[in-house]
Amino acid sequence: MTQPQLAHQTEHGRMYARSLSGVPEVPSITTVISQQNTDLSGWVGHMAATAVIEDPRLSQAVGSKPQLKTVARQASNAAERYRDEAAARGDRVHNYAEQVGLHALGKPHQMAQMRALLAEHGEGAYADRFDEWWDLYDVRPLATEITVWNGTVGYAGTLDLVASIGGRTCIIDYKTKGTTRDGHVKPLDAKVVMQLVAGLKAEESLVDPVAGTWEPWKYGDAPLLLGVAVGQTEVVAHQANPQVLPDHWRKFWSLRQVWGYSQAADGAGPALRPIGPPPASTVPAASSVPAASPAPGAQIQ
Repeated sequence: MTQPQLAHQTEHGRMYARSLSGVPEVPSITTVISQQNTDLSGWVGHMAATAVIEDPRLSQAVGSKPQLKTVARQASNAAERYRDEAAARGDRVHNYAEQVGLHALGKPHQMAQMRALLAEHGEGAYADRFDEWWDLYDVRPLATEITVWNGTVGYAGTLDLVASIGGRTCIIDYKTKGTTRDGHVKPLDAKVVMQLVAGLKAEESLVDPVAGTWEPWKYGDAPLLLGVAVGQTEVVAHQANPQVLPDHWRKFWSLRQVWGYSQAADGAGPALRPIGPPPASTVPAASSVPAASPAPGAQIQ
């Protein structure tokens, strides 16, 4: 929110340009990580079944095929609706967290407006818990929503926060999470480690998006990488285990290669083409089966 974004949604995913007038050149960190497939079929089915069970029209629809079809049709996209609502809530929480950082840096901010927006959606508890965590950890921001670039590997991204906590520099990524049945914030996905280490391995950070000027990345030696789960009941910070960072960096690097090879394969032309049967002379003379007409395309030689 504090500066124009250099990211664009393209057919290859979210990509970054070097300036506002530039063309997209490299994939975002999250686009690279998304090359790791995640099977959500079980969750999608669960969401659809739950939507049917909880639909207040279900009892009246029993015995009526058209009404049952209506309930089922609307339940079929329950997972999509949940995802979109969660994404919108995550944006609101991230926006509030960003404004808190700007306020602490003495920069123009909209902290009150973002808190009010959360309250309008019944999400004020996220702001309350975040404020408590901020004060408890004595967070001292160095940069918020900072865009970084790695030209060697070929990726870019925007980091939520770089801050000093307990005298140590931290690269921080916020994740808005729901609440478990026992009242705790849901755990983070281990993929956040790839996101954090990709930020650590950046080579440049953005100075001026209009002019497209960058400077060497100042925080490549940050000793702490933190994934912060922000919930309505609590905020829990998790440190990326330093011992596993090399493995997660190699995994991220490999996924970046997958992304690149996928673009190359997609742009190489049709992967499949129709092919006809072999020439008639190769069919045994004793065969009484008439030869099929060749399909359009190449023939087996």
